[in-house]
Amino acid sequence: MTKTRVARTRSTAVRPAATGPGARSSAPPGQRGAIGATPAIARGILDALEGQHPNAFTELNFSNAFELLVATILSAQCTDARVNQTTPTLFAQYPDASTMAALEPETLEPIVQPTGFFRMKSRSLVGMARALMADHGGQVPASLEALVALPGVGRKTANVVLGHAFGIPGLPVDRHVLRVTNRLGLVKSDDAVVAETVLCDLYPPERWTLASDTFILHGRRICRPTPQCDRCAARQMCAYARGLGASAPRRPRTMTAAARPARKTRPR
Repeated sequence: MTKTRVARTRSTAVRPAATGPGARSSAPPGQRGAIGATPAIARGILDALEGQHPNAFTELNFSNAFELLVATILSAQCTDARVNQTTPTLFAQYPDASTMAALEPETLEPIVQPTGFFRMKSRSLVGMARALMADHGGQVPASLEALVALPGVGRKTANVVLGHAFGIPGLPVDRHVLRVTNRLGLVKSDDAVVAETVLCDLYPPERWTLASDTFILHGRRICRPTPQCDRCAARQMCAYARGLGASAPRRPRTMTAAARPARKTRPR
């Protein structure tokens, strides 16, 4: 199974509606609130991180929109690596909406069990497949409104599918994006829709999907819950690192044999 890359430049992007405290649907450049940075600063930060994580893309394996939709549903509270171990068996038996729609959820449970929450995910997958057959001729729709109407599909999943399977700009916000963008000072909110609104105002649509992929990889590799600030290409622009100064977290160093203290031995 191989990933299918698509161009990220189609113009049918849909900006999120502003909801929640501090949200704004179209903030003027330079204004703060839920926004923590100006567009110029935001561009500089993303440029630096794109250089550190070139050609960022979803780490889920897929060859068509249906496979990506299924994989993204399974990725909730699960690593992409574990999903990628599960989907080959799943797609070999149920490669499309018609075959999956004919099942009862219990049939899928043993296959998707390694991804966690397997009963709920099995119900979502079968319900999603049946909705595709009933309302979309078995095909994955290429619109945000139609995708979020499917069982088990939220805004983040819909944006993943739009950006990676159809090339329609979308900015998925997960826990990594929330953590990274708040630390960088781009966003000042823990609400995913607010963060999406702010980031979509800071960046042009053609950068939305790549921005999300870049922030996700940065959150997995560098800006983890315990960050490695000395490895961050954007640390000079990062509000979190600037606030900590010299005490910013650093990557643990491996002590050389010469510097390692001699081991004490007990007298025999």
